[in-house]
Amino acid sequence: MNTEMVISLAEKGVYMTIIICAPLLLLALGIGLAVSIFQATTQIQEQTLAFVPKIVGVLVGIIFFGPWMLTRMVSYMMEIFTNLTRFVG
Repeated sequence: MNTEMVISLAEKGVYMTIIICAPLLLLALGIGLAVSIFQATTQIQEQTLAFVPKIVGVLVGIIFFGPWMLTRMVSYMMEIFTNLTRFVG
């Protein structure tokens, strides 16, 4: 196993992490932005108002995006495990 192979494997791992986390992070970002705009226009400064919608939105996002995320993770894991002998030996 040479350095190019290690760098390629690490790059694929980081890319897969970003792709899997992106939908939930973007959803939380959008909800947070909407809540912030709502708080600024109504001048309500309740701290829990920012967290509860994000938590609910991310839970709904996990229900919606969960099968896709799991499929991507399992396919990446199977790729790693099928090439394990090439990585070790």
